Amino acid sequence: MIYLLQHSYEIGDFQETKIIGIYKTRKSAEIVIEQYKNLSGFKDYPIEYFFIDEYELNINYWQEGFSK
Repeated sequence: MIYLLQHSYEIGDFQETKIIGIYKTRKSAEIVIEQYKNLSGFKDYPIEYFFIDEYELNINYWQEGFSK
């Protein structure tokens, strides 16, 4: 497994998402949240705007395409 850490929030109709990093363990991602949560740009949108997503390697997650 790998862990993708993002910070995401909405301002009006605009969604801002920052990919912070990819980590070997959930604990590593949680440590980074603690480091980032008080930094400029992150502290205005508190801890509930940090997201850790778990992914297994060598898996195709989007298999159906998309419509326009």
